[in-house]
Amino acid sequence: MSTHTRRLTVAQALVRFLSVQYTERDGVRHRLIAGTWGIFGHGNVAGIGQALLEAGEQAMPFHQGRNEQAMVHAAVGHARQLDRLSAQAVTTSIGPGATNLVTGAALATVNRIPVLLLPGDYFATRAADPLLQQLEHPSEADVSVNDTLRPVSRYFDRVTRPEALIPSALNAMRVLADPVETGAVTLALPQDVQAEAYDWPEEFFAERVWPVRRPAPDPAEVREALTAIRAAERPLIVAGGGVHHSRAEQALKELVDATGIPVASTQAGKGALRHDHPADLGGIGHTGTEVSDDIARTADLVIGVGTRYTDFTTASGTLFRHPDVRFVNLNIAAFDAHKLAARTLVCDARAGLEALLEGLSGHRVDSGYEAGYRAGKARWEQVVEAALTAADDTGVPTQTQVLGALDAVVGDDDVVINAAGSLPGDLHKLWRARGRRQYHLEYGYSCMGYEIPAAIGVQQAAPGTPVWALVGDGTYLMMPTEIVTAVQERLPVNLVLLQNHGYASIGGLSETVGGERFGTAYRYRAADGTFSGDPLPVDLAANAGSLGMDVLRAKTVRELREALAAARASDRPTCVYVETDTAGPAAPPAAAWWDVPVAETASREAAVRAREEYDRQAAGRRRHL
Repeated sequence: MSTHTRRLTVAQALVRFLSVQYTERDGVRHRLIAGTWGIFGHGNVAGIGQALLEAGEQAMPFHQGRNEQAMVHAAVGHARQLDRLSAQAVTTSIGPGATNLVTGAALATVNRIPVLLLPGDYFATRAADPLLQQLEHPSEADVSVNDTLRPVSRYFDRVTRPEALIPSALNAMRVLADPVETGAVTLALPQDVQAEAYDWPEEFFAERVWPVRRPAPDPAEVREALTAIRAAERPLIVAGGGVHHSRAEQALKELVDATGIPVASTQAGKGALRHDHPADLGGIGHTGTEVSDDIARTADLVIGVGTRYTDFTTASGTLFRHPDVRFVNLNIAAFDAHKLAARTLVCDARAGLEALLEGLSGHRVDSGYEAGYRAGKARWEQVVEAALTAADDTGVPTQTQVLGALDAVVGDDDVVINAAGSLPGDLHKLWRARGRRQYHLEYGYSCMGYEIPAAIGVQQAAPGTPVWALVGDGTYLMMPTEIVTAVQERLPVNLVLLQNHGYASIGGLSETVGGERFGTAYRYRAADGTFSGDPLPVDLAANAGSLGMDVLRAKTVRELREALAAARASDRPTCVYVETDTAGPAAPPAAAWWDVPVAETASREAAVRAREEYDRQAAGRRRHL
């Protein structure tokens, strides 16, 4: 071991270390930490801020954010676009800058997406105590507000000594690069320690390559899975986000082409097959297609590939109704593979699918089953076409017609981003995904405000790719701040801004669960005190324009198509603003249930009726044991 050392501050050493970390999968190398987002305050400006300045843009590119939560969303969008092989870091000051990271960290960890968080922290030496913005805990003196990041981080450490950075930084990289363990990683950095100098061993700054493994399935598990699949009469594959993260789309297609097993997709898995593949049934679960949910109800074997089986996928435990249904789960994480009492294939998605393809040579589902689901798919495609197509180009577009206009404009490699509101349900049912990363729905945490910063992250990861952030007015008001970042960086992200005067999704849900749309409209108060007066005179298009975007207003379907085409051709950040027709035809209703508990006792008739329907649906819930 060399005895050579280099004297640097802790912050300088960390930035230098991060600049030479790489991942490698299938012989292709990526920078593990491709850049750092930051907002500076007294808790990081003289430490990490100075270190980034000293390192320079080539060693560690710096991105200036406007909101700490949004910076994490941008990093998540970047990492997801690059199949989790490259991540970004986020540095903040202490106090509110640090706690603003919590929502973004939860989103990253829920979705299994890597992001490195570097919040400042209080003095390790306690030389100044209490600091500005310090939380003083009367019985636990070592607690700081950064401890709120512990439950939403896959790895957390507070670096209170310079030499402690070495094992902590190495562990952080290990977790970020591990497809099983990955998520938010937090290294809390006391502001005095950031600026403290230390003699670092040169080996700490050597290039390191972290292999992203493709673990093969256990042969015994493969044999059990093959036996189950060969015995099944009505098998169904549920494709989750793991298919995309593993780049297993081609392996899935080859398996489906050979066996005829149909595929339904979760929000994260949509696009695992092209929409026009004869075995692609579209989304599954509460926001799924009629054909997917019909097949799921009669499936005797469900093969989950890279899915977590959220309540939206399982219709809160009511979807898979065959009396003898069994599950085979192919997942790189044993935690997810064991769900629903499944036979397990704990392995990389691509490796597992290739093993199944080899073992199922000569096997194909019954021709009657194949003909049946194909006929169901054809019927659903007619429903989709009717929903997306406007009969009158001069009319005000409905939300589904907005999607139809966008569908006509995008190319196969465009990326469409959404996370919350009524759009995820419409998109899951109706969007015709044509590329492996075209459909970008953050529905693990369904975080309002994700879309615009995520579009920036995707644009950074895939320069030249048209990127679309789809948001309603409620989501826009949550977090429009990163428009300024897109303008500053000259990133031509496209914002499709839908004005529907309130929380459309929750308004609809409220109506079905006895809430009577209470508190969901953006309107003036009426005489009775409710928010049922005239719409508020809010001009969100003017707001986007004031932040530096080009704004195109569309009042009709024809104008909308023209505006979307102009936005796609532009080299500037562009907002297409449209006020939708909320009274016109909506997307097809849910084809499966979702459990939102309803008041068990109430005096209002709407809630009483809703509870009766709730009890009826809940009776169909099933535990798969």
